[in-house]
Amino acid sequence: MKEKDALVRFGVSMPEQLVNRFDERIAEQGYDNRSEAIRDLVRKSLLDPNWTKSEQIVAGTIVMVYDHHVSQLPIYLMELQHDYHHDIISTMHIHLNHDQCLEVLVVRGPLKRLRSLHEMIQISKGVSYAELSVTHVTPEHGHNGHHKHGEQE
Repeated sequence: MKEKDALVRFGVSMPEQLVNRFDERIAEQGYDNRSEAIRDLVRKSLLDPNWTKSEQIVAGTIVMVYDHHVSQLPIYLMELQHDYHHDIISTMHIHLNHDQCLEVLVVRGPLKRLRSLHEMIQISKGVSYAELSVTHVTPEHGHNGHHKHGEQE
């Protein structure tokens, strides 16, 4: 949180059992207080693709697990990735076992296109898991996709 951000206090009512379970969980995760945990939960919920405008430029990942023995699936997934090559920044492929592969696509682009790619992967026969996770990208004036670390503008 930036120093200049003003904090706003508000009350939340919850059943005691829910608060107790929440306190246990946040203590296990190392939070010092409820406020920090609730701030993180709110930030996470605001990044949910269902809460983001379709035309918003986002960056994130599509994680998938699939059976590479399913007829034509690896070829289909590769062709799909070529169709979306402008939106895919990087990929990582891992062999989980003899049958299953885990693949991570690092993506950036309009949420609508990334959702479409995710949905086409998710509905493919042989894909047992596919999840799209995104974060908002703050547009920069004159941004060309490259930046230099350690330099002030």
